Amino acid sequence: MAHLFEPLKLRDITLANRIGIPPMCQYSARDGMAADWHFVHYGSRAVGGAALMIIEATAVTAEGRISQGDLGIWDDKHVEPLARIADFSKAQGCVPAIQLAHAGRKASVGLGWQTQNTLDESEGGWRIVAPSPVSFGENYAVPDELDEAGIGEVIARFSSGARRALDAGFDAVEIHAAHGYLLHQFLSPLSNRRTDAYGGSFENRTRLMREVVTAVRAEWPERLPLLIRLSATDWVEGGWSADETVELCRVLKGCGVDLVDVSSAGLVPTAKIPAGPGFQTEFAAKIRREAGINTAAVGLITSPAQADHIIRSGQADMVLLGREILRNPYWPLAAAHTLGHATAWPAQYLRAAPSGSVSR
Repeated sequence: MAHLFEPLKLRDITLANRIGIPPMCQYSARDGMAADWHFVHYGSRAVGGAALMIIEATAVTAEGRISQGDLGIWDDKHVEPLARIADFSKAQGCVPAIQLAHAGRKASVGLGWQTQNTLDESEGGWRIVAPSPVSFGENYAVPDELDEAGIGEVIARFSSGARRALDAGFDAVEIHAAHGYLLHQFLSPLSNRRTDAYGGSFENRTRLMREVVTAVRAEWPERLPLLIRLSATDWVEGGWSADETVELCRVLKGCGVDLVDVSSAGLVPTAKIPAGPGFQTEFAAKIRREAGINTAAVGLITSPAQADHIIRSGQADMVLLGREILRNPYWPLAAAHTLGHATAWPAQYLRAAPSGSVSR
């Protein structure tokens, strides 16, 4: 069986190990522009030994931002500062990816550490859209329902976002369809009350997802991998389910998706989530087994032994570590030493490498 430090090939890209950094919003951009914080934050993690780094939710439209501090990729001006991050990451042997996102009804809120509610125009907020005029919850505005022209614009914006990601030098893109944001809102019957071709049946609720993936794949070179982040379940009766996720993943594999980043929840603020060590890994295993597609497990994966077990037991093809990488950007280097695997260290840090830890 594979182990945590065995390479993983996705199309023409080979990841040096099975450790990735998931997208984690920094809420530190202005007008969507990556700044010094982003370069230092992502740069410090690119040298830490992870094979894949997925840049945070990056909005394909200004209105698709979660907050005023979100990164953007809706304009050509966003390419250059993102390219600086991608180039540095590749120079460290870390494959750079970027998550293309639209927040839908969860847009126009405060920064991540501020009170979460829809901001009005006087606070710098903007019009929000969704599949149906259903609010996310208390203190959130009722969104405008997207018409077919608006849906077409969303598809076009994901496509142009992929083109700019390629111009910026990223080696993978991830489509954000999880955590209650726009594409997830179309998937779940709890937020999608439409009666047209984009609502009702499973086929209709997944239509926008299929169309976005097809449009992005058409812009994205065949040699480069396409990832998607899904919430495997809403954790609410009558919501999006794990079985529906498997069915969707079978379809998306045929549309050119190479790996599913498996998370959960985010659609309903009152969902009761049984969080615990590796609590979402069962979904990654189910999708991998039943849909026959590569998966990444995420969620309270903290120790090297736990991460290695997930790979060795075939539950997932990768692990993505969020909070642990925020706490310690060099977790992968330490994990390699703990598990007895020699790995590449930055030349500048060799003097600190434990004996036997460095591959030649």
